[in-house]
Amino acid sequence: MKKRNQWPVLPLVAGLASGLLTGCGSESGESGGNGSTVVLGMSDDVLATDPASGYDPGSWLLFNNVFQSLLSFPKGATEPQPEAAQTCAFADTETKVYKCTLKDGLKFSNGDSLTSQDVKFSFDRMLKINDDAGPAVMFPTLDKVETPDEKTVVFQLNTPDATFPSKIASGAGSIVDHRQYDADGLRKDGKAVGSGPYKLEKFGENEAVFAVNEHYKGSAETQNSGVTLKFFHGDQTALKKALMNGDVDIAYRGLTAGDIADIDKADDGSGVEVVEGSSAEIQHLVFNMDDPVAGKRGVRKAIAHLLDRDALIKDVYQGTATPLYSIIPAGIAGHNTAFFDTYGARPSKAKAEAALRADGITGKVRLTLWSTPSRYGPATDQELKTIAQQLNASGLFDADVKSVAFDQYEKDIAAGKYGVYVKGWVPDYPDADNFTAPFFGDGNVLGNNYSNSTITGSLIPRTAAQSDRSATDKEYSELQDIVADELPVLPVWQAKQYAVVHDGVYGVESCLDASTVFRFWELSKS
Repeated sequence: MKKRNQWPVLPLVAGLASGLLTGCGSESGESGGNGSTVVLGMSDDVLATDPASGYDPGSWLLFNNVFQSLLSFPKGATEPQPEAAQTCAFADTETKVYKCTLKDGLKFSNGDSLTSQDVKFSFDRMLKINDDAGPAVMFPTLDKVETPDEKTVVFQLNTPDATFPSKIASGAGSIVDHRQYDADGLRKDGKAVGSGPYKLEKFGENEAVFAVNEHYKGSAETQNSGVTLKFFHGDQTALKKALMNGDVDIAYRGLTAGDIADIDKADDGSGVEVVEGSSAEIQHLVFNMDDPVAGKRGVRKAIAHLLDRDALIKDVYQGTATPLYSIIPAGIAGHNTAFFDTYGARPSKAKAEAALRADGITGKVRLTLWSTPSRYGPATDQELKTIAQQLNASGLFDADVKSVAFDQYEKDIAAGKYGVYVKGWVPDYPDADNFTAPFFGDGNVLGNNYSNSTITGSLIPRTAAQSDRSATDKEYSELQDIVADELPVLPVWQAKQYAVVHDGVYGVESCLDASTVFRFWELSKS
């Protein structure tokens, strides 16, 4: 079966410090509800409808369609452009003062006016609540938000941060109505009031219903009259059945690699086709640097020399991912191949054994690889079992795999109970900063007790201050080389994005790019 081509990824344009202005095209999106309702199915859950809490792919899918940010990522682009803002720019040469002017006439879906007060309220509220499952962790550089008038917002940063525009263009920059949200606590009624292209009509256990927001004013032009999002709660079999039975028009995030391969090979008479797009989603093995086994560099180097990514992707993912040899994925400026250069692509028992012996390890290494069954993809358990088999086949390891529910998994990682575990990452914004600072900066999200003073004290601050993002390649290359040498993580794969659609459904190509924004408004059905 023929795959549709993805929307091309546009090159990163240097100079985020320069002003961002709306173009000469449409300033106000269409909100008339053209076309039919589109039914989208996915196995991910939406864990939050309040943007001060959600920090997962399902929640951000909701945020990106119900709420506006000051900036947004156009389809195929990696640099943000104005959305609720008319203009945005750094007001200084140090990238510490960022100023935005709002468009005229902005309104929330309930008809309330959107002003600078709402923008300030949204950021102040998110930081004050500081929810463990929320995006406040993305804004350590934000000192305060000022509102000189109803249309002007000024962000004062405590350190230079040239990536700040990309951060506020993500779901973390969602603007909420200050009249509808508690400044001190999360909204828990399953409702949402935003100013995005859609309004949330209904949110239940098994589906969410979105209608076109007639008050929306922005860059999106809706091609449908609404979207129904059906949740399959990790049940890939049920999602595939619903797709093939015509109960959903699009299956997104959750079909197994085998399902995608089977559908792709099917006769054209099946009425469905696979749409492939680019992705910056990645997965790493993470090593607890304080663990008595994984904390030994010889053990980590041996695993790096034995991991066969090509076989793993062929056998487990059936070509739906690509080998990853660095912490910054291909397609993101700053990417290099540090792990390929250091450990090669072909497994080497001799090099693995030499690494163990150099660390004084002579017997088999007993090791447990920890997994969680669905959070990082439906094949995660199978993937780790395959890696354990690769290690054991060398005769150097006695490895097994244990899988626990995600809530317990996170608690055990925080308690330091695991030596080797898996972490996946769907980027918040398409910049190398988002693949380095969260993992290796102060208070990193990995929970693996790793710190390097060169990275935290020099490389991350220097790259964050550089407004010309193309000028950070040298620093990011050094950072990646350090990580490859010290091995706190081992990159495994970079995903490809897939959706499977029925004939007569269009626009999905515009939803699958490195920004990870799934744009409901691009979808249409004949």
